[in-house]
Amino acid sequence: MTLWEWIKKGELVTDHRLYNSWRPLKEISPNIRKAVLAGEDQRFLSHHGFDFTEMNQAVKDMVLKKVYRGASTITMQAARTVFLWPGRTWFRKMAEAYYAVLIEIFWGKERILEIYLNTVDWGKDLLGVEAASKRYFHRSSSSISASQAALMVAILPNPHRWSPIHPNTQVLGRQKRILRDMKKMPLVP
Repeated sequence: MTLWEWIKKGELVTDHRLYNSWRPLKEISPNIRKAVLAGEDQRFLSHHGFDFTEMNQAVKDMVLKKVYRGASTITMQAARTVFLWPGRTWFRKMAEAYYAVLIEIFWGKERILEIYLNTVDWGKDLLGVEAASKRYFHRSSSSISASQAALMVAILPNPHRWSPIHPNTQVLGRQKRILRDMKKMPLVP
């Protein structure tokens, strides 16, 4: 649950939820860092908040195949989870773009990735990589294997319907692709 959802519901954090325990980037397994780049934003280190190649492809897919797929970068997703409310409106998307520009100006890539990993929604009552690692694999995010990291990242497009513990064929296919692409990803310090 994000801060926005807590405010909307008028709730404070309760003990029954597994919330994030913040982890500095250097304490998060290199496997997770590479898996996130491989599965979520392969051009993260070379773009400035917007991946125009992915955006163009998403528009082509929408027009030609009538399929919707996201083209949000890690920076845009961090902007959304830290500063904005959930939902899919054009206004929110414009605000997300505005914050993405500011984030890219004021934060380095390491800080953006650290914030993303610690704020991303990994499933029901799971905020951040440490909570997800402990729930799914009963271990700290610092000791997640490559296979486990790829499974965790494979569910990110739909963490409330997919599970790394009981992966369906789509999740397993994504895991295989992520594992392959992890070998090409540089390690963000």
